[in-house]
Amino acid sequence: MRRLIMLVASLLLPMTVWSQGDNGGGDLRSAVQNPISSLISLPFKFTFDYGADNGEATILNIQPVVPVTVGDWNLVSRAIIPVIGLDGTVDGIPENPSPIPNDGDVTGLGDINYSLFFNPAEPAGKVIWGFGPSITFPTATDDALGTEKYSAGLTYVALTQPGWGTMGALFRQLWSFAGNDDRQDVSQFLFEPFLNYNLDNGWFLITDMVMSANWKAPSGQEWTIPVGGGLGRVFKIGNQAINARLEAYYNVEKPDGAPDYAVSFTWQFLFPK
Repeated sequence: MRRLIMLVASLLLPMTVWSQGDNGGGDLRSAVQNPISSLISLPFKFTFDYGADNGEATILNIQPVVPVTVGDWNLVSRAIIPVIGLDGTVDGIPENPSPIPNDGDVTGLGDINYSLFFNPAEPAGKVIWGFGPSITFPTATDDALGTEKYSAGLTYVALTQPGWGTMGALFRQLWSFAGNDDRQDVSQFLFEPFLNYNLDNGWFLITDMVMSANWKAPSGQEWTIPVGGGLGRVFKIGNQAINARLEAYYNVEKPDGAPDYAVSFTWQFLFPK
């Protein structure tokens, strides 16, 4: 843990920061904090789950975001491409809501999720919102890394951006509709409240708690609720804009066998228009 923090600090501290006077400085940080902004980005989010009864999980979520404007609407495509490493059966992770027993090390691609948000190009008020369909494909390279089910549903996000930062929440509900009949059906709810507080020199405080519920789990085993937060910074290397975040969360509610806590590090390439 200490080595990870020192590594992140060594990456962030010497970097050139977007100043508020630069083209895209404060505006870029606001766009980063808006999941449906008109900003093309490519985040790599590394999550390390610790404390599960039967093993640990390491997850790399590759999450490209590509917005396009059609008339009065922004169409924002967001994908979540998980690469998962397990050394045992780990419950309570959003990337795999219905795991199967796994006694050995498994690493590979998980199930890919795609969401398309419809968002007004010119919001009428202070609240920015978007909604649309979401679908998960059974792309896992090993049975233990996915659900073997096609799942679909709806997603919605709403946020506001006062002068000090950003606050909002994202919702998603998925139901399975096809796939392996021998695997458990999927009914998964995701609630993600987020809060950013901006500091000087490109820094910001963040809490981004991904809460999930597996409605097919036994009573009392449905929810995973983390509490925590972290620190981020927007900067550039040469002409390349970067957003980096380091966060830690403790699960105050979780199924039996789920991790106690998680540490994540995000390295996000930004491509302002």
